[in-house]
Amino acid sequence: MENVKIDFLKNIELFSSLTDEELLQISNRIIVKEFSRNETILLEEETNEFMYIILLGKVKVVQTTAEGKEIILAIHQAESFFGELSLIDGKTSNATVMAMDESLIAIISKENFYALLYSQSKVLENLLRIFCSRLRESWKRIHILNFREAPKRMKMLFTILSGENGENTPDGTIINLKLTHQEMADMAGLTRETVTRVLGQWQKDGLITVSRNRYILLHHNFFLRE
Repeated sequence: MENVKIDFLKNIELFSSLTDEELLQISNRIIVKEFSRNETILLEEETNEFMYIILLGKVKVVQTTAEGKEIILAIHQAESFFGELSLIDGKTSNATVMAMDESLIAIISKENFYALLYSQSKVLENLLRIFCSRLRESWKRIHILNFREAPKRMKMLFTILSGENGENTPDGTIINLKLTHQEMADMAGLTRETVTRVLGQWQKDGLITVSRNRYILLHHNFFLRE
């Protein structure tokens, strides 16, 4: 089992610079759990107790408004992690984390998290670099809300997603993330009907192609059009 953990941890950016021996020491501090689709992984009141690493699957970070509307703050896929910020400042986050697919999650307690930072300087260096990258991405997401027009919000969202989950092909950039129209609406602060209308117009104009499995191909002219 430890060898399996090490194979997974090698692909995690936070631990990517560690040797196999160092990864073995980390694996002893980690518990691995399975979560079903739509199962809650982390409640708001638990966010300052554990850190989570996605080994397999996909999760979403959501907030619920007073009106009961769900807002998706972020979507994390395999090889990413979350919860470390609350371990550092001790504050809970006003959000819940739920599995979007069958997921395999590694869990690290607050005590073990600090033990890793104190004993592995490379982990701390990686964490600081990742924090800087996430801060820049947060600025981009906030910028989405500065646009009043729905097409501009959607274009900004797709630009961010293509940077995080994009794959370049001869025909354009494929966003390797299956999202429903409602999930896109929740991320852009729009209604599902508006997202459907914008995507339909973009397909008609030849800017994007939506495959049967919901992957979206952004054609080269998508990035050229204002």
